Amino acid sequence: MSIDVDKIRNIAVIAGGSAGKTSLVEAMLFNAKATERLGSSADGNTVTDFEPEEIHRKISISSATAFCDWNGHRVNIVDTPGFMHFLEDTRCCLSAMDGAVVIVGARVGVKAETAKVWQYADQYEVPRVVFINKMDRENASFETALQGVEKSLAVSAVPLTIPIGAESSFSGVIDLLKMKALTFTDGNPSAGEIPDSLKDEAEEYRKQMIEKVAESDDALLEKYLEGADLTEEEIREAIMKGVMARAFVPLLCGSATRNIGIQQLLDTVIAFLPSPAARAEATPIKGKVPASGEEAVRKPGSGDPVSLRVFKTVADPFAGKLTLFRVFSGTVTSDTVLYNANRDSKEKMGNIFYLMGKKQVPVKEAGPGEVAAVAKLKEAQTGDSLCDPAHPIVFEPIPFTDPMISYAIEPKSRGDEEKVSTGLQRLLEEDPSLKFHRDAESADMILGGMGQMHLEVTLEKLKRKFGVEVMMKTPRIPYRETIRALASSQGRYKKQSGGRGQFGDCWIKIEPLPRGGGFEFVNEIVGGSIPRQYIPAVEKGIVEKMKEGLIAGYPLIDLRVTLYDGSYHTVDSSEMAFKIAGSMALQKAFPNAKPVILEPIVKIEVSTPEDSLGNVIGDLNSKRGKVQGVESMTNGTQKVTALVPMAEMLTYANQLNSLTSGQGMYTMEASHYEEVPAHITQKIIADRSEAKKEE
Repeated sequence: MSIDVDKIRNIAVIAGGSAGKTSLVEAMLFNAKATERLGSSADGNTVTDFEPEEIHRKISISSATAFCDWNGHRVNIVDTPGFMHFLEDTRCCLSAMDGAVVIVGARVGVKAETAKVWQYADQYEVPRVVFINKMDRENASFETALQGVEKSLAVSAVPLTIPIGAESSFSGVIDLLKMKALTFTDGNPSAGEIPDSLKDEAEEYRKQMIEKVAESDDALLEKYLEGADLTEEEIREAIMKGVMARAFVPLLCGSATRNIGIQQLLDTVIAFLPSPAARAEATPIKGKVPASGEEAVRKPGSGDPVSLRVFKTVADPFAGKLTLFRVFSGTVTSDTVLYNANRDSKEKMGNIFYLMGKKQVPVKEAGPGEVAAVAKLKEAQTGDSLCDPAHPIVFEPIPFTDPMISYAIEPKSRGDEEKVSTGLQRLLEEDPSLKFHRDAESADMILGGMGQMHLEVTLEKLKRKFGVEVMMKTPRIPYRETIRALASSQGRYKKQSGGRGQFGDCWIKIEPLPRGGGFEFVNEIVGGSIPRQYIPAVEKGIVEKMKEGLIAGYPLIDLRVTLYDGSYHTVDSSEMAFKIAGSMALQKAFPNAKPVILEPIVKIEVSTPEDSLGNVIGDLNSKRGKVQGVESMTNGTQKVTALVPMAEMLTYANQLNSLTSGQGMYTMEASHYEEVPAHITQKIIADRSEAKKEE
C-alpha cells in the first residue's frame, strides 16, 4: 500500500560546503527514531555520507536519500553536495523535490555556493525554510546571520525561533508561535517560560513576524491594523500561504551536532512545506506529449497515468546501475512496463526499494509523490521521464553546465585504455556534469569536469569501482595557426625512376580570412592548364597540410586558397602527384604570408565578495585578461566579466578559491581566437618541439 500523498514531504537539504547538511540530516533521522545513534561526519559513520571518497574528505560529494516518519508524515530527505564542483548533482535533485531546507552558518553566513543553490531552488520554484546552524560555535551571531540571509539572498525572512544564548552558552530556542522557551538536555526539549532577560527581544521578534505574515494576506492585514490579535491558527495559515507563494521564508535556528532545535525544524517542514499534492496545485507538473509537442499536466493522487522523473543514477559494479526516481503520478510496481520518453524505449521495472543512505528497504510499490529506487534499468539516465506507454509525457530536461576544467588522462598500465573508457562511461551515467572524449588532434583521452577536485574524485571512483588507475596531465591547448598577408607560390612535384613517373604542377595564392572564416578553396583554372579530375587532389593535399600545421604543428585556419595556374603531363600526372604538389605549394607560400599562432580566448564570469574584487581583477589582468565589466548583484556580490586566454585558466578553480577564501565562483565558455604575443609564440614552438621529441 503506497503512502497517502498528503502525508508526504519531499525535501532537499541545501547549502554551501561545511554548513552542516549531513549532520542536520543525521539529527533529523535520529529525532524521528529512524536511526538509533547520532552519527558524525568527523567519525565517518553518517547515513548519507557513505562513499569512501566522502568519508576520507569529510564532505558530501554525491547526493544521498534517506527517510523518516514524523507526526504521522513520511519525510523523504535528500542530502545534497555543497561544494562548488558538485553542485550539478544538487540541481538535479531539486528538480524532483517539493521543498528545501537551506542551511546558513551562524558564524560564516551565506556562502557563494549557498547563493548558487538558492538560484537553483528559484529555477524550480521550490518553497523553502532556512535553518541557521552552529549557534553553539565561537563567534556565532543569530542577528548577523539573519541580516546576511535577507541581504545576500534578497528574501524576506520570518524567524519562527530565536536562540537562547550563543556560542558555548547556547542552550535552546524560543518558539515565537507558542511564546515558549525550549531548553535542551541531551537533545530532549523542556518547555518553559521565556527568561525575563529575553522577553523584550522575543516580543519584538514576534511583532515583526506577525507584521510580515499579515502583509501577505489582505484580510489579515486589515484585522491586524485594526488592533485585533491574530490567532495562532490564522498566523499558521498565513505562513503556509506565504511559503507557497515564496513571499518570505520561515527561519529557525539551532545546532545539528548538539541536537538543539531539530524537532522544531521537523515540525516546520510538516506544517509549512507542501505535500506533493499541494505543490502540484500551486506549481502544476507540466510536460509535453512527445509526438505532438502539446502541453500535458500530471496531478498526484488524482488517478492520472503513471509518470516519474529520474533524478539520480548510481554506478555500482556489483549491483549494476541504481536509478533513483520521483513518482509524479500513478503507482509503480516491480513488474510495471514504462516508456522512456527521452530515449523512445521501454523499460520493465525490477524490485523497488526505498534508500536509507546505502541501505535498501524493499517495497511492493511506489505511489504518487514517493521517492524510491530500482536496479538494472537498461537505458534510463538522470533527467529522463518514464511514463505509461499509452499516455506518454516528457518533462522539461535538466540543463547541465559545460565543464570548467579538462585534463588529459592516461592509464598507468599499458593496454588499459578500454577499461578506462568503459569505466568512465559508467561514471558518466552517474554524473552527467562530467564529459569524456578522445581528442582528434592529440589522440589524448580528455576528461572534463567542474574543477580539479571533481576530476580527482572521479578517478578515485574509477580505481575503486572498476580497478583501473590513471594519471592526469594538463591537456594541450588547442592553438591554431593562420596568416596575415597575401602570398603566392608554385608547387611542382616531379619524380622519374624508370617506367612511369609522377608529375604535378600548381600555382596557388593564399590570403587571410576574417577570424572564424574557416577555409575556402577557389578554383580559377581556365583553359585546362590542370585537368578537372586533378583539382580536388590539389585541394586535398592543401587540407591535409593545413591539419599538420607549419609553425608548431597546430591546424591552420581562416584562409582562402586560390588555385590559378599549373601544368600537367599526359602520361605521368596523377591524383597523388597533384596532391603532393598542392601540399608543397602551401608549404612554400606560408612563410611569406606573415604567419602567426592563435590562442583560444574564453569568456569568464566571476562572482566574488566585494572585499576580494580588487584581488580578482588584478589576478585576471596578470593572466593577460581583458576585464569587460563589473556588475553589482542582488546578493551583495560583484560579477566580473572578462576575456582571458585559455592557457592561463587551466588551474583557475584553485586560484580563485585562494583569492576569495572559498567564496568565489565562476563560469567559463569558449569565445574566440586571438594572436599570441611574440614572446609567448617562441615558448609554444619550443614546448611543441620538445613534446614531439618525447613522442
